[in-house]
Amino acid sequence: MKTITSFTVDHWKLLPGVYVSRKDCTGTDIVTTFDIRMTRPNFEPVMNTAEIHAIEHLGATFLRNHPKMGEKIVYFGPMGCRTGFYLILAGDYESADIVPLLKEMFTYMKDYEGDIPGASPKECGNYLDLNLPMAKYIANKYLSEVLDGITEDRLVYASSDPVQA
Repeated sequence: MKTITSFTVDHWKLLPGVYVSRKDCTGTDIVTTFDIRMTRPNFEPVMNTAEIHAIEHLGATFLRNHPKMGEKIVYFGPMGCRTGFYLILAGDYESADIVPLLKEMFTYMKDYEGDIPGASPKECGNYLDLNLPMAKYIANKYLSEVLDGITEDRLVYASSDPVQA
């Protein structure tokens, strides 16, 4: 079997950032998959499932309700390695295009108060595994350390790392 594109990225070099992971054609339409890398792989501790789960609920709710981008959201969810999230958008985008959206989303998360959307046994298959305080902490950390003042090396994979088009 062929190695999938995401496994060809050099995770030793990968810094927290926002990267175009791949672009795919679905008929005549393009969908763009973003690698929202929140921790440095193999160097920093991974996020625990409870905060990932809370970020997923908050992020998906924010994105799908966004007045400009809501209809472009195909998917927002965690990476299995627990170092970040994938965001899939309908359309042809570059990383810099979505930084303002991500700043809005992570500001929303860091400031969020109240019950986590979809956090009841009727709405969620694991409603007890949510950690809002830690999710807010991680959102604030990513916003302040990565998104605010983001540089090109945090927007584009290293030149040896492929993007499938």
